[in-house]
Amino acid sequence: MHIKVIKHIGILMILLLLSFKSIAQQDPSFTQYMFNTMTINPAYAGTRNVLSASLLHRSQWLGIDGAPETQTLSVHSPIRDGQMGLGLNIVHDKIGPATTTRFNGNYSYILPIDRYTSLSLGVSAGADIFDINFSELNIFDPTDPNFQNDVETKLSPQVGLGAMLYNDIYYVSLSVPKLLRTEYYDDNQGAVSVAKERLHYYLTAGYVFDINDNVKLKPSILTRFVSGSPVRLDLSANFLINDKFSLGGAYRLSSAYSVLSTYQISDAFLIGFSYDRDTSELVNFNDGSFEIFFRYELFKRYKKMYTPRFF
Repeated sequence: MHIKVIKHIGILMILLLLSFKSIAQQDPSFTQYMFNTMTINPAYAGTRNVLSASLLHRSQWLGIDGAPETQTLSVHSPIRDGQMGLGLNIVHDKIGPATTTRFNGNYSYILPIDRYTSLSLGVSAGADIFDINFSELNIFDPTDPNFQNDVETKLSPQVGLGAMLYNDIYYVSLSVPKLLRTEYYDDNQGAVSVAKERLHYYLTAGYVFDINDNVKLKPSILTRFVSGSPVRLDLSANFLINDKFSLGGAYRLSSAYSVLSTYQISDAFLIGFSYDRDTSELVNFNDGSFEIFFRYELFKRYKKMYTPRFF
């Protein structure tokens, strides 16, 4: 019995530490970021030259109550014969009793650098809706005034900027998806002010190597800089076979390793899956994390993609 009590206390302490870290960083993490780029960079809008819609679900730390869960919906398309792009993002993120829903409209202006390469400059505008429902918690002292009232729904405007240099074989992306810093908690009812927006800077890049006529290799990298937090570094490599099936692995520095795979069911429909295992002490208390990803694209005749994009 004593050992079980110690184990439960240990789990609680780890969750508390990681939950405060997650609230401080705010932005959810994705293993399949290379297929979900518009959630962090508005410049991605329209760059696939087709009407593209994607849906992603992520469950983190399976087996732990209140662990993060995230869903994203992204739709974007080129306009003005590919000179511009428009897009819409919806991100729903839940960690314990805290829920954030983000709505963003995205606009990009696409400049041709040469026959094959383009530079896309993007801007996003929208709002974050944030609330905390303390009734979902098992509170040790129900009379604690800090938990008597839920945090009222907060609506915060948000804007972001991004740039992306790309062609069919490589891309380099730089973005700040949320420029406005917002304080969510206030001092009413004795609540402590702990949740503040911090600027997130994202640098991502990838390159496609032709191994032979049937196999391509794409290494990619994501780096995230957040004030007051360690730099996050994600490294991944995927093999694409016959332009249909991809399989690869990823490593998040000091955090997790992953396997990921996609299958191109048809010209229009792609499905992807990833599974993560922690490299931290939390690995002993959960069954890993997973993502499932769907993308559907409508091809216009004058915009048909003769070389399938790997990102």
